[in-house]
Amino acid sequence: MCGLTGYFSNRHIHGQETLTVMANVMRHRGPDDSGYWHDDEAGIGLAHRRLSILDLSPAGHQPMTSPSGRFKIVFNGEIYNHLEVRHELEKSGDCHWRGHADTETIVAGFDAWGIEATLRRSVGMFALAVWDKKERTLTLARDRLGEKPLYFGWNCGTFLFASELKALRAFPGFEAEINRNALTLLLRHNYIPAPYSIYCGIFKLWPGTILALQKGACSVCPWGFDEPPFEAFQGIGVSLRPYWSLRDVAEQGLAQPFTGTENEAVAELERVLTAAVLSQQISDVPLGAFLSGGVDSSTIVALMQAHAARPVKTFTIGFDEDGYNEAKFAKVVARHLGTEHTELYVTSSEAMAVITLLPTLYDEPFSDSSQIPTFLVSQLARQHVTVALSGDAGDELFGGYNRYFLTNAIWRKTGWLPIRCRSALARGIKSVSPSRWNQLYSLAALAFPNKMRTTQVGDKAHKLADILEVNSPEMFYYNLLSHWKSPGDVVVGGHEPPTILTNGNGLIKVKEFEYQMMYLDALSYLPDDILVKVDRVAMGVSLETRVPFLDHRVVDFAWRLPLELKIRNGYGKWLLRQVLYKYVPKELIERPKTGFGVPIDSWLRGPLKEWAEELLAEDRLMQEGFFNPAPIRQKWHEHLSGQRNWQYHLWDVLMFQAWMESNT
Repeated sequence: MCGLTGYFSNRHIHGQETLTVMANVMRHRGPDDSGYWHDDEAGIGLAHRRLSILDLSPAGHQPMTSPSGRFKIVFNGEIYNHLEVRHELEKSGDCHWRGHADTETIVAGFDAWGIEATLRRSVGMFALAVWDKKERTLTLARDRLGEKPLYFGWNCGTFLFASELKALRAFPGFEAEINRNALTLLLRHNYIPAPYSIYCGIFKLWPGTILALQKGACSVCPWGFDEPPFEAFQGIGVSLRPYWSLRDVAEQGLAQPFTGTENEAVAELERVLTAAVLSQQISDVPLGAFLSGGVDSSTIVALMQAHAARPVKTFTIGFDEDGYNEAKFAKVVARHLGTEHTELYVTSSEAMAVITLLPTLYDEPFSDSSQIPTFLVSQLARQHVTVALSGDAGDELFGGYNRYFLTNAIWRKTGWLPIRCRSALARGIKSVSPSRWNQLYSLAALAFPNKMRTTQVGDKAHKLADILEVNSPEMFYYNLLSHWKSPGDVVVGGHEPPTILTNGNGLIKVKEFEYQMMYLDALSYLPDDILVKVDRVAMGVSLETRVPFLDHRVVDFAWRLPLELKIRNGYGKWLLRQVLYKYVPKELIERPKTGFGVPIDSWLRGPLKEWAEELLAEDRLMQEGFFNPAPIRQKWHEHLSGQRNWQYHLWDVLMFQAWMESNT
């Protein structure tokens, strides 16, 4: 795992000096080595920071040149099947390997097959930049599902690219103009979805995509958005094309579904997932796994331990607040599996201390509050290992989120009602405060079996009220994903740009809306929230994370599964649970689904109140000019009084404010 950056320009640039500055601000992504290369005549420069995982010797140094000398590469990530790719290369010609780094393998593949054909053969997570000396073309590419980040854009008359925005900001004269339209998306989603970034003219490369640049060529832009990122690339033609498409995988899988028995489905899922887990344990440094005690992480750890010669190192963070503490569940699962388990209980003050680090860790405003425990567990793991496997993406692939089985259920029960009736029902729900709903539920829940109990009922009731007035399942889903419902009214001069969720081109042809939600989440929420959250904090402590569920062969199989193998009797991940139950007793896993969060709501009313008040002060908001203070101040007062829980809405604004304060 590493960091890369560089430039492509028609103007003269002080290559070595500029590249050094840009790369060094990402030293946390690669503390073990650095490398720089530039060709002033061609106007190209590449820089790399290395976190040594495979081949710790100088043979893994980057930028790296292909055997023919044609290609120069900087690479961030891991190719898990690179030994298989090497074997294929060896069969087709003479190969003289300098070491056993995966980067050496794929750049040799570029010589033999070309860039796109090599990427199609590769199983892994990556972002890369490649200079083709023969064609004088710069190529950027990102892995299929978007595990590794890659920003790019035109600034100061130069095409810039990097693993993190802070490297672009380090470019001399960088014009850091805030994209107010992107800011509206932050308020709606708590993240800024691709292709946008917080800066005007800087974009995120979509997963599974190749971006090629060549001086004097024509531009080809199939993005389909109002703000194509190629208009200002003066004198440099740009082409963008997918080399892998989740749409194709989803539609082909649904057209040719798995037809075996349930037992055969369990066996096949176990086979493909085991293969992914084993392949992702390739490493020349210590390796472990995150363990929350939930279905996803427990499955990954169970498969690791089942094929390990010694106890797997597992890690979890605990909190004293019962509603937010998963450590007790993880401990029970770890004991059953026999892992070498490390847990750390963190006080509220220790968790809140992380908040001051967030603007630097993310270097783009990001407000998923589970970023705090994710940092803490990454920090804990890094004290013992350099690589950690995670259970991310199980929900998107196997139907784990509550919205997948609640959206249609609620819509069937309420959608037939006239809108005036639903509006009246919504007003009735909101007339009772969230805290009062929680009190009423705590009394009634005593009569419920444990697996039917849930948490934060008051907030969920008010969220239900907010979405009762929509007129379709699609809008129901979109509202569930939204924090601020009209962010354009909050951001001064901001207008919501189209995204995958709204531009009309992002839907697949499918009857069951549950599939549609899983598909859209895998395109946006997964790469732009979940994977961003983990990548930035893990790399912030120089920890590589890997996601076995995102092996594209696992994804292929998941999309062939009939819905009843994913969602059954009001519960998600049915098939995945059957695999897990072969290793862990059902009673150790079955409990209400909880998020990986912290009590932001009570912190804002207590120890964070003064900090938040300073950032949300009306005079400050007016002076800075990004937000209309009225709706923010109203929510702040309602939150402090306990009338409503606006923690997520307020956290969106606070994370932008804190980011601005840190980056100006």
